[in-house]
Amino acid sequence: MQPTNIAIPSLLEIGYELAFDLDRLLKPFAFTKAVMFFDDFTFSAYEDRVMNSVKEIEIQPKIIKGPKSMLELTEEAFQFSAPDVIIAMGGGTIIDYGKFIASLRKIPFISMPTSPSNDGFSSSTCSLMVKGQKTTIPAHVPFGIIADLNIIKTAPVPFILAGTGDLMSNITALYDWEFESSHKKNQINPFAAMISKKAVNSFVRTPMNDLYHPVFLKELISSLTMGGISTVISGNTAPISGSEHLISHAMDRLLKKPAMHGLQTGLGAYIMAHVQDHRGERMRKVFSRTGFFDYVKTLAIPKSTVEEAVRLSPDIKPERYTYLHDRTYHQRALAFINEDKILKEILV
Repeated sequence: MQPTNIAIPSLLEIGYELAFDLDRLLKPFAFTKAVMFFDDFTFSAYEDRVMNSVKEIEIQPKIIKGPKSMLELTEEAFQFSAPDVIIAMGGGTIIDYGKFIASLRKIPFISMPTSPSNDGFSSSTCSLMVKGQKTTIPAHVPFGIIADLNIIKTAPVPFILAGTGDLMSNITALYDWEFESSHKKNQINPFAAMISKKAVNSFVRTPMNDLYHPVFLKELISSLTMGGISTVISGNTAPISGSEHLISHAMDRLLKKPAMHGLQTGLGAYIMAHVQDHRGERMRKVFSRTGFFDYVKTLAIPKSTVEEAVRLSPDIKPERYTYLHDRTYHQRALAFINEDKILKEILV
């Protein structure tokens, strides 16, 4: 066993009015030239104010219109002159694009999420289209994370619920990791597991009667950040991604219009927590109090699709050995989908 040496963000700011204070935040790192990626919405909503607030660093704004495949992004990565740093402001897709391009160019990347819909803004991987399928691609951990709560609090409710679902999936992912380890299929990194567990445990103790309460949003962002960093420590996504993510990936393939990643993983986590017989009641309380179940009901997800997603799950990542890779628990998941009172109400 070799000593562990990991990269972590050098810049981490979670607060208010940060998106328009980049001169102060970036000054200690002596950046002089940046490319800043926006999606259509963030460009129209924030580009003017961001650019007008910057005096000390030259920033070239650039809109990336999606969806983009990994091959298209590779070509995009070399369409501009060499900056000191790449910044991406927006949702999960534009963050992943920026992270991937920065990794290709081997320059620092600064993540500026505008919603708390998943932990991708802090992780060392990105989700990109490869041959028509969403694929997890390795990338460098962000050099910096700037989360402006004034912007994040404008995110629609479904985005906050998606982040809640994605974070709660740490619970089942960690149990899958232990299951793999007990079957000698994987090896747990204790520190990564601890960080991921502390992240979700801190969040579940947060009052959940108001999704836009500053304490709730800051805790959600902080915990998602910790979960993302745990993947840097482990060198893989196991601390935050297990059988519940396999269900979500399978749903991506089955649904003509998949729901947001965090909503699908949250649904998968609810199922798997009961299959694993671990913190299922806690999962139910969080999803009930936040309105997660109520919103998922409006999506009219077919029960048959969720069942088929469970059946397909072991083939999504055959190299893993989660609970769904074991036939006994696989059958237990299918039975739970048909027997659970809440699932009967929210699935069609």
